[in-house]
Amino acid sequence: MHLFSFIIWNFDPTFFTINLTGIGLGEYPIRWYGLCWALGFLISQQIMFYVYKTEAGTELAKKKQAEAFVESLTVYMIVASIVGARLGHVLFYQPMDYLTHPLRILNLREGGLASHGGAIGILLALWIFSKYRINTKKGTKRGVFLIKTNRGYNYMQILDRIVIVVALTGALIRFGNFMNSEIIGKPTNSDWGVVFGHEVTEALTYDPSGDGWIEDVSFEKDDSRQMENGHVPIIVDVDFKKKNYDEAQLKSFLNSGVNRALARSSMHIYEPLDHPLDYMLTQKQGQYVASIKTYGVARQPSQLYESASSFLLFLLLFYLWSRKKRETPDGQLIGLFLVILFTLRFVYEFTKENQVAFEDKMALNMGQWLSIPFVLIGIFVLVWSNRKSKAS
Repeated sequence: MHLFSFIIWNFDPTFFTINLTGIGLGEYPIRWYGLCWALGFLISQQIMFYVYKTEAGTELAKKKQAEAFVESLTVYMIVASIVGARLGHVLFYQPMDYLTHPLRILNLREGGLASHGGAIGILLALWIFSKYRINTKKGTKRGVFLIKTNRGYNYMQILDRIVIVVALTGALIRFGNFMNSEIIGKPTNSDWGVVFGHEVTEALTYDPSGDGWIEDVSFEKDDSRQMENGHVPIIVDVDFKKKNYDEAQLKSFLNSGVNRALARSSMHIYEPLDHPLDYMLTQKQGQYVASIKTYGVARQPSQLYESASSFLLFLLLFYLWSRKKRETPDGQLIGLFLVILFTLRFVYEFTKENQVAFEDKMALNMGQWLSIPFVLIGIFVLVWSNRKSKAS
C-alpha cells in the first residue's frame, strides 16, 4: 500500500436528530442507513410506476390501474423487506439472544437486518400478492381476509420487474452501511483500504456521566512514518474541552484513559496497551490539543463493493427489461438477479469480517451458506425460463 492511498472515514452515521425531550419522549437519531432504506423505496416506486405504466400502453384508465397496482405492491414490499430482514437476522445470526429476550425483535433501532431474510420475505409476500388481495368489501365473502384475484401479471412476471428496483435499493442500503461504518471488511494492504474512525471517536468521547473531557476527535495521515506490521501511520487529534485543566491532569488522562480506549479499538487502531502513547500536547487559544501518533487498520471497503455491484446489476436488469418490456421472457430477470447477486455476495464475504462469533469456526460463513440456495434457485429459474421461451 502506498502511503497516501488509504482513506480515513470518520463520518457521523446520524443524519440529524429529532429532539422530543421537551415532551418527555427523548431524542430519535435519523441515521444514514435508515435514510438510504427510505430513499430506496421512494425511488423504486417511481421506477415501478414508469415500468408498469409503460407496459399499460396509452389508455388513461389502464395507466391509473397500473398506478394502483404499484401502490399496493409498494406496501407489500416495504412490509416484506423489513419483517423478512429482521426475522432473518434473528433466525440466522442471533436466535438464542432473541429467544431469551423476544421483545428485542421489535426494536429496530438496535440494528440487525439480514438481506437473505429480506429476500425470503419478498419472495413469499409477492407470491401472496400475485394470487390474492385483501378483502375490503362487504358481502358474501365477508370475514375472509384474502380472496383470489387476477393481477394481470403472474408471479414470475412480478418478480422479474421488482428485482430491477430491489437491486437499486440494495445498492443504497450497502452505501448506508458504509456511511454507518458497519459490516466492515477485513484488513488489507491494497491501495483502497479504509480506516474507519467513527467507533474510535465514540470510544474516546464516551462518558456516561455526560461530563467528558474530550470535545472533538479528528484523524489525518502521517507521512513522516512508514507502515508497521501492515498498519498505516495516522495522527489522532484530540481536542479537549475548554476547562481549567493543567498539563499534569491531561497527561495522566492520556496515558491511562485515552491509551486504554485506543487499545480497546483494536478493530480500527493498532495501539497495544503496553506501548507508551506517542503524543504531543499543545495549547491553542486556551484549549489543549493532543496529537497522537498511532497506526490505523486499513480495511476492505466491502460495503462499496456490494453497493457498486448492485447498482450495475440494476442497470443491466433495467436495460434487459427495456428491450422487450411486456415481452420479457418470464423468469429471465429474477433468474439473473439471483445468480449474479448471490454469487457476488458469496465472493464478497471472503473480504468481510464475520458478523457473529460462531462464524469464526465455520469454513464458510452464514452469508455464504445462505447464498448457495439462492444461486441454485436462480440457475433453475433461468433453465426453466429458457425452455419456456423456446417452447413458445
